[in-house]
Amino acid sequence: MTPRDRTVTREGAAYFLGFIGSIWLANWLITHWGTVKFPDSPYLIPVWTGALTPSGVSVYAPSGVLAVGLSFTLRDLVQRRLGVRVAMLAIVLGAVVSAALDPALALASGAAFLLAESLDLAVYTPLQRRNLVGAVVASNVVGIVVDSLVFVSLAFGSLALLEGQIIGKAWMTLAAIPLVYGIRVWDQTRGMGPHDIAATRS
Repeated sequence: MTPRDRTVTREGAAYFLGFIGSIWLANWLITHWGTVKFPDSPYLIPVWTGALTPSGVSVYAPSGVLAVGLSFTLRDLVQRRLGVRVAMLAIVLGAVVSAALDPALALASGAAFLLAESLDLAVYTPLQRRNLVGAVVASNVVGIVVDSLVFVSLAFGSLALLEGQIIGKAWMTLAAIPLVYGIRVWDQTRGMGPHDIAATRS
């Protein structure tokens, strides 16, 4: 294994562990931390201020959206470093972990995660060679909408929290853009492009 291969593998492993960690964090947040807690509901946090809504009411989402939004970006970075096969393994493992951590919401968590992350991978793969930041944003948008729609439908039988879910996860995607851009610039300074990273492992 060349020094470059070792670097790619180490970075990929860090993203992989971060991805799995974000799933654990999402489940911990939803059951332990937030600003609002109604009976039979997850912990909620405000993701949009009431001052900017026509009704004057703030938009809330389950607090786990903070980590779930991050997980989409981390999955993309796993693929960039370790390729499609490892990214698919991460998705399957993530779905299992998500379902196991919250047995009460196992179907909703597992199904939403598996479907959304698979679509994220499908969108990201053809785009990332041309524009890493654009690929991450586009794939995250698809993953965010699908994950939110499937999860709230199965978990709560209602779309009442859908708006907050989408907004909360979108904030995390926006927050990740500087990181992703920095990684792209860093790769360029090291002479590493997608053909050195993902193409040989796809």
